[in-house]
Amino acid sequence: MPALESILDTAGADYVANRASGAAALEVLRGLEARRLSASERAAARFAKRGQALPRERLGLLLDAGAPFLELSPVAGFGLDRPPEASIPGAGIITGIGYVSGMRAMIVVDSADIDAGAIQPMTLDKFQRAQHIALREKLPFIHLIESAGANLLRYEVEHFIHGGQNFYNLCRLSAEGLPVLGLVHGASTAGGAYMTGLSDYVVMVQAQARAFLAGPPLLKAATGEVADADELGGAEMHATVSGLAEYLAEDDADGVRIMRELCASLAWDRELDALPMGPEPLYPAEELLGIMPADGKRPVDLRQVIARIADGSEFLEFKPGYGPATVCGHSKVYGQPVGFITNNGPIDVAGASKAAHFIQACSQNGVPLVYLQNTTGYMVGLDAERAGIIKHGSQMVTAVATATVPQITIQCGGSFGAGNYGMCGRGFEPNFLFTWPTAKTGVMGAEQAARTMAIVSEDGAKARGVEPDRAAIAKSEAAIIQTFERQTSAVYTSARLLDDGVIDPRDTRRVLGLTLAVCNTASRRRLNPKSFGVGRA
Repeated sequence: MPALESILDTAGADYVANRASGAAALEVLRGLEARRLSASERAAARFAKRGQALPRERLGLLLDAGAPFLELSPVAGFGLDRPPEASIPGAGIITGIGYVSGMRAMIVVDSADIDAGAIQPMTLDKFQRAQHIALREKLPFIHLIESAGANLLRYEVEHFIHGGQNFYNLCRLSAEGLPVLGLVHGASTAGGAYMTGLSDYVVMVQAQARAFLAGPPLLKAATGEVADADELGGAEMHATVSGLAEYLAEDDADGVRIMRELCASLAWDRELDALPMGPEPLYPAEELLGIMPADGKRPVDLRQVIARIADGSEFLEFKPGYGPATVCGHSKVYGQPVGFITNNGPIDVAGASKAAHFIQACSQNGVPLVYLQNTTGYMVGLDAERAGIIKHGSQMVTAVATATVPQITIQCGGSFGAGNYGMCGRGFEPNFLFTWPTAKTGVMGAEQAARTMAIVSEDGAKARGVEPDRAAIAKSEAAIIQTFERQTSAVYTSARLLDDGVIDPRDTRRVLGLTLAVCNTASRRRLNPKSFGVGRA
């Protein structure tokens, strides 16, 4: 397979400017991560006084040393709980794919160090996204539980109804033959008690873990009955009286030890979870930080991205002379065959036709698809319409929607208009979708939206026989630009869970390698489904 050649001038002014822009966008992301860690550190003394480990310390003890952990949606909920300057990203939980006793699993950790683990905006969406990935990709589900539950001061009925999906999904995971494992470190109250009750195996930490449908305050308010928390739902009671807990741990570390031993005891084919291998690209991943320009109007050859993530930088381009602005071709990532689709310009009729053909051919041969988005959308104009851009664009969209192979999307730059759909955006349910800090998303560019509405206003005024109000139109244009630009950034969209996380461009190969392995393993994994999940005795 031919290797791509690098055309990057890493000493040139364009590359230097691009790298500075990419580094600045990445620094914003790092600042949000530091804010979340700082909030956790402020709770350290309180946790230590109780003899507890912080949530991320628990996670560190759980994971296999040296094995990868891919955290998902780390900025979920940012700006939705409080004003941005005071907001803590993460939506109150940590989710990700990691290895426990050699078993690759979906892991959820309640962030009890932030607002006592109370449900925040996007908590339910983030939790359910983790469940859906586990179900689709056939991953065991491990939950480290400690949550204050719903914040009654922010009660909204739709959250109560929407939250029922958490429990439905746990039932479905178990019924599909996927182990659901719960380690209770602290409170598991009201609806949260079903997180414990719907686990196939439960470990509870003595003197810390508690599970009850109605805690002492609610019990007293509802029935007048007065009960001590441990008597009502303590770990010891559940391990010896109710039978809710299978294992009783001395402390957090002991609980994690039991969980790891439990995972090791499961009859799970760990050979399928082995990490794939493949030759490194010819060019350093470090250079990915300087490829995307700050100005989305400037052209960029996305083959240069492929050259820095593909094995040996090898790429067999499909129909290179036909519809050249849409680039398709075969390659490998860590030894795993992939079909790349990317954009070096608007998607025209030939490009849409080529992409549809390539998607169907990859589906026929079982080759996963990787979309590298940098698109302004489909070509518009008289010539494009007469050539059938709607028809051919629809064929491409149909191919994406009906592809039978794993599809993973990386938003490197622009993702505008129907190009977002044709390049497997969130609405088309790719197996995974990640964004670079430089990515921008919208129905159209801010300036195009503003100018479109200005033209509509001008034409409307002329139709009424009056002179357009130029000042009002200019004010409207400025407001539209501000509205669009505020919503296009990677942090803004990721906060709303429109991706699975914003990643450092230099990590793209590793992220693709792991997620492709997850998807490929799912197609080979054989489970033992049941009509019902595991019923507790």
